[in-house]
Amino acid sequence: MIATLNQLVDEVEAHLGDDLDLAGFARRHGTTEYHLRRMFSALAGLPLSEYVRRRRMTVAAADVLGDDDLLDIAVRHGYGSTEAFTRAFRAVHGIGPGQLRRGHGTLRTQTTLRFRLTVEGSTTMDTRIADRPAFRLIGHAARVPLIHEGVNPHIQAHIAALPAEEHARLKQRSTIEPAGLLQVSADVDPDYAEGSTLTYLHGVAVTADDPVPDDLDAIDVPAGYWAVFRTEGPHPKALQDAWAATATDWFPSNPWRLRPGPSIVAVLDRSPDFTTATCELWLPVERA
Repeated sequence: MIATLNQLVDEVEAHLGDDLDLAGFARRHGTTEYHLRRMFSALAGLPLSEYVRRRRMTVAAADVLGDDDLLDIAVRHGYGSTEAFTRAFRAVHGIGPGQLRRGHGTLRTQTTLRFRLTVEGSTTMDTRIADRPAFRLIGHAARVPLIHEGVNPHIQAHIAALPAEEHARLKQRSTIEPAGLLQVSADVDPDYAEGSTLTYLHGVAVTADDPVPDDLDAIDVPAGYWAVFRTEGPHPKALQDAWAATATDWFPSNPWRLRPGPSIVAVLDRSPDFTTATCELWLPVERA
């Protein structure tokens, strides 16, 4: 995967002025666009789309400092108008092309990325592969922004708004693994961009033919493999650290890749104030 990501960076450089055929690149390298986007975002710390935009505007800045017409520069770098080019340029550099030509402001350069696998010691991740038939997730859903680190206050508010008896009612409906009350993230942006919205469901797993009560939301999950990672420690930090470690350690070392589908957190045990917890992180995977 590390070699593939570096080849992807080279592909980006070769197509800064036109559209990157990421789906075709993924097929040629025996993987999927979905997995590439998720791994790139996790390892680079920014979405692939944002990296492409920053690299385009870094290279375009040199042209802006020349004498070429701004429309010619915009077209050269994949934009159909000076207005669209100016918006993208300002979003990256904080100033417009005209301001740069007049000698105002400074540039924010995005260097070319290079991925490396660093071996820092022997770390064992407590992981199992589960082959599951189709099932259904039912509960209370809401659209919330994605937050990479710390507690998500939007999710907290969603859960807090549910009466205590509703948590007990949901838990009683849990019939299959992953067991108990679940934290489900679905419809996540493939780039995993912070601030993008996702569907969060507080609920349980039931069989695929289990009826859905009128007052509950449902997510139907197709059959497939799941990588299940067990975490223990400060919550939610231990869980978020495990999420990051799947990209840096586990996926590069194992013959599996992410497939589209919800990610699920099952809380197996927790302290009364929820500052520590034992959890299972369920990620949908397929053989690479």
